Amino acid sequence: MANHEADAMNEAENPKEKRKGKHDKPKPWDEDPNIDHWKVEKFDPSWNEGGMLEVSTFSTLFPQYREKYLQEAWPVVKSALKEFGITCELNLVEGSMTVSTTRKTRDPYIIIKARDLIKLLSRSVPAPQAVKILDDEIQCDIIKISGLVRNKERFVKRRQHLVGPNSSTLKALEILTGCYILVQGNTVAAMGSFKGLKQVRRIVEECMLNKMHPVYNIKILMMRKELEKDPALAQENWDRFLPKFKKKNVQQKKVKTKQKKPYTPFPPPQQPSKIDIQLETGEYFLSDKKKSAKKWQEKQEKQAEKSAENKRKREEAFVPPQEPAKLLDQSEDVNNNVADMAMSLKKKAKKFGKRKSEDVNAEAYFVGSSELASEKRSKKQRS
Repeated sequence: MANHEADAMNEAENPKEKRKGKHDKPKPWDEDPNIDHWKVEKFDPSWNEGGMLEVSTFSTLFPQYREKYLQEAWPVVKSALKEFGITCELNLVEGSMTVSTTRKTRDPYIIIKARDLIKLLSRSVPAPQAVKILDDEIQCDIIKISGLVRNKERFVKRRQHLVGPNSSTLKALEILTGCYILVQGNTVAAMGSFKGLKQVRRIVEECMLNKMHPVYNIKILMMRKELEKDPALAQENWDRFLPKFKKKNVQQKKVKTKQKKPYTPFPPPQQPSKIDIQLETGEYFLSDKKKSAKKWQEKQEKQAEKSAENKRKREEAFVPPQEPAKLLDQSEDVNNNVADMAMSLKKKAKKFGKRKSEDVNAEAYFVGSSELASEKRSKKQRS
């Protein structure tokens, strides 16, 4: 008793160190570089010769539009599961698929693989592709994207970003991650290695949450592929080589909000009924004959208005277009020039009118001209 008391006293005086992560010690299997932690060893039936003690069963529902395809592809699924000792059942009444173990089942994990198989089939993955999940090296992940975006239009738009034009973005992601990806409805089904599935989930969530466009993730993955080829950079940090994309705050259009009317506790006044309006106009007291005559007259007036409008529209094609403004300006300039010329001619006429008119004797003029002509003839004869 005394020894125990002494130990307790020593522990109280010298308390043990409390250090976070004290159990994170290097493990012998972590130091060996030849060990691949992602590798899954192939199951050997000799490991479990006795088989399964209990029957395990999994069921899943499928949408109605998959019923016809599943009915056609079910023999392929059944034969693939039979090799591993798993039975499957397709219930078209309830719209469900069921897988369960049998006495021939040896691999205990194959029932989980069979469960993933029927899940992929219900999410529109083709049967030849879905059967590949039974391989130990291939895993699957069904990512639910419906709850990440509330707005339906935004959800459809961001989901389209994943697919890209002519499914180019999806094909690029499949090549870089080494996974099969199918975008269908509210889920994204992916099949591949653990490492690839991790990348696919991150890219899909970032796209749907509008954190990063898939195109930028594709660029980063391409850079990583190139850096992996260089053995000198294997132990270095690659952040300085990878591109950094900043999110831009784009100004959005302001939503016009309607001004709220002032609150009034009293209800709005009751609107008059058709009978009240007829009583006010006096139409209520008219006979049926007069009412029909009035309706006919109103109809004729409407027809006349409509015919007049149609006639006006037809005649618009025959109305000549207005002359351009430039031609009018030119004609005005010509008129101005003519007016100026007329004024100048009038002024010149006034000047000539002021001069004194000379008296000319017509007989003397003609006699003088005849004498000059005779003199010219005589000179010619002499020469």
